[in-house]
Amino acid sequence: MKRKIYSQLLEWKQNRKGTTALLIEGARRVGKSYIVEQFARQEYKTYILIDFNIAGDDIRQLFDNYLGNLNTLFMYLTNYTGVKLYERQSLIIFDEVQFFPRARAAIKYLVADGRYDYIETGSLVSIKQSVAGIMLPSEEETLEMFPMDFEEFLWASDNDILMDFIRDRFNNKQPLGNSMHRKAMDYFRQYMIVGGMPQAVEKYIVTKDFQETDRVKRQILTLYRHSAAQYAGGYADKVVSLFDEIPSQLQRHEKRFRLSDLKKDARLRDYESSFFWLSDAKIVNICYNTTEPSVGLNMKKDRVTLKCYMADTGLLISHAFDEKGIVSNEVYQKILKDKLEFNSGMIIENIVAQMLRTSGHKLYFYSNPSVDDKDDRMEIDFLIQKSKITSRHNIIPLEVKSNQRYTLVSLKKCIEKYGSYITSPCVIHAADLKEENGILYVPLYMTGLL
Repeated sequence: MKRKIYSQLLEWKQNRKGTTALLIEGARRVGKSYIVEQFARQEYKTYILIDFNIAGDDIRQLFDNYLGNLNTLFMYLTNYTGVKLYERQSLIIFDEVQFFPRARAAIKYLVADGRYDYIETGSLVSIKQSVAGIMLPSEEETLEMFPMDFEEFLWASDNDILMDFIRDRFNNKQPLGNSMHRKAMDYFRQYMIVGGMPQAVEKYIVTKDFQETDRVKRQILTLYRHSAAQYAGGYADKVVSLFDEIPSQLQRHEKRFRLSDLKKDARLRDYESSFFWLSDAKIVNICYNTTEPSVGLNMKKDRVTLKCYMADTGLLISHAFDEKGIVSNEVYQKILKDKLEFNSGMIIENIVAQMLRTSGHKLYFYSNPSVDDKDDRMEIDFLIQKSKITSRHNIIPLEVKSNQRYTLVSLKKCIEKYGSYITSPCVIHAADLKEENGILYVPLYMTGLL
C-alpha cells in the first residue's frame, strides 16, 4: 500500500537528522505500523521494533533501570532483538506506545543522546489516560495519519495516472469530459463504499467482493466498540451510545447532532467528554458551527452545535446498514450504481468531510436558523479558510449536493450577506466541473484538491 505519509517520514529523516522523534497518531487499523516498518526497511541499515502491546516486563523494565545508562540500555535491546545498531543509520520504533507511556517520556533522553532515530506510533496517545503522570517530551513532533485518500485508493487499484489528470483539470478549471468523468465517478463510488482502511482496501482489491470487504470493516467497527469499553473509563456507555447513534443522526436533513434523541433531557455538558474521546481516538470527525463565516473560524465556533461524521465513510456504510449483520452485495451494487433509495446525502456529506479533514482542513459549518428574518436564515455545509490570510475574502463556503436537482438558496444568501468575507464559493456535486455566475461546481472526486 503506497501512502503519502511516507514522503513526510522521509522529509523528517532528512531534515531533522535525529534532533526530534516522530509520533504518528491515528485510528486503530489505519496502517501506522505497516508504513513505519516499511519506511524502516527501506531507509535504514537496521531497525528495532518494540511493540508495547505485547512487550514483556523484561523489555519494559529496561526503561526504568537503564535510562541513566544508555550504553547498557542499547546493549540489552541489541541482545534481546538480535539486531545490531549503527550510529545515525538505525531506527528504533516504539509501536503502540500508548500501552507504555514511560517509553514516550524517555524520548527526551534518547533524542539528546543522538545516536539513533526514533518513531512512535499510537492509537489513543492523545487521550488523557494514556499520558497521565508523565512529562510529554518537547523533542517530539506529531504526524496525524488518516484513512487512505482517493488518490491512494487509485494507486492501490493500479491506477497511477487518473488523479494526475484530475488535478490538471482542476488547476485549469476545465471539465474532464463525459467518458473520463464517468470513469472517475466509478472509481470514486468504489472508494466511497470500500473506504480507506487499508485492510478493507486490500480485501476489495484482491477479491472485488463487497461482502467479503464488509466483513473486514465490521471487524474494525467491533474493535472500536471494544476500545471504547476498555479505555473510555466511566463514560464508556455514553461513548458507545454516541457511536451507535451517528448513522441515524446523519440521515436527518440538517445533520446536527441532537442529543435529545439519546435521552430526553440530555445536555452537551454530559456528553462532551464522550465526543472528545471519539475525536481523540480518530474514530470521528467533529464539525463545529461558527457564528459568522469570517476569518478566525475557531474563535467564532459554537461548541454546543456540532455535526459528528465517521472518520471513514466505508465504515459508516457498514455501520448504517447492519440489519442482518452484514451489507449484502445487492445493497452495495445499488449504492455503486446510485440506485439505492435512501438519504444518500448522509454518505456524500460524510465523504466530503473525510476528504476535507484528510487534506488538512478543520471542519466548520454555518447555520443561522433565524425565525425573524428569512434573509438571515441559511445553512452552509462547510466553510474552509484560504491558506494565505488577507484582510478580506478569506472564507470559501462549500455546499454539498447529492442529487441531480438542487437549489442554492443558502449559498446565494451567504454570498449576498457576507460577500466581503468570502471567496470562490463552491458547490460539490456528482457532475463534472464547471464555473458559472462566480460559483465553482466541483465533482466529488476533486474535494481533496480544494
